[in-house]
Amino acid sequence: EKAESFAKEFGFRKFYGSYPELADDPDVDVIYIATPHHLHFENTLMCIQKGKAVLCEKPFTINSRQLEILINKARESKTFLMEAMWTRFLPGIGKVLKIIHEGQIGNIKILNADFGFKAIYNPESRLFNPVLGGGSLLDIGIYPVFLSLLILGYPDEVQAVVSKAPTGVDESVSISLHYKNGAIASLHSTFATYTTTDANIYGDKGKIQIKSQWFRPTGITLTKHDENAEEFSFPARANGYEYEAEEVMNCLLNGMTESSIWGLDSSLQLMRLLDEIRMRCNIVYPDYD
Repeated sequence: EKAESFAKEFGFRKFYGSYPELADDPDVDVIYIATPHHLHFENTLMCIQKGKAVLCEKPFTINSRQLEILINKARESKTFLMEAMWTRFLPGIGKVLKIIHEGQIGNIKILNADFGFKAIYNPESRLFNPVLGGGSLLDIGIYPVFLSLLILGYPDEVQAVVSKAPTGVDESVSISLHYKNGAIASLHSTFATYTTTDANIYGDKGKIQIKSQWFRPTGITLTKHDENAEEFSFPARANGYEYEAEEVMNCLLNGMTESSIWGLDSSLQLMRLLDEIRMRCNIVYPDYD
């Protein structure tokens, strides 16, 4: 009844009474999964088994064990699968990578990134309920962790501390990642307060500031030592999600089963790093870990 009402309000021709009914429709090419975290695994698995291409919201799954199953199923059946890490596809992030790869800021020494907002505590909400995969790390901390992985790769040492909500999930997490080349990443996520939500990448020749909110950047500042700052702007074209949608369409049109920009191996690395951070903080989801 809810689907029918929604379809009538917004002028859709089709609506469904269940997820399997949607996946059984032969006219459906690709399905975007934006259900709560704890449902991502079963929803994605069902769609893959029915031969549907899938774009699944982050976090891809609750843990890397679940994700390994999905990746194996998708690759075995040659079914397209991608994590909706929309930040990776934004022009601002592409510019940051270009500046770094050109060596304009030299060797990266320090990366700082945070994401925080004040959430109203409700033990039954998806943010705080462990059954729903609650906690700041999987919901918003995934963004700073993603940035560190994208810029610096997988760390050689992981340290983390946590402040937990009464439900046992992480309200706030502070993460320190160390690399053999001497780089350090300092990352934070919290539901306890609003943070600046910016990111700074410091090299031995200069720095990049990704302005707030860095995970959907509309501007970055490049500052080289002893030179004036250079500004780059990226006006919003829509809401930002269009870039990952276009990547999915381009992949399908070219017969690809994975994105070359943000592939399944990258998503698995990210989930394994999140697992390692949770282990350091003793953040456990009893129904899934």
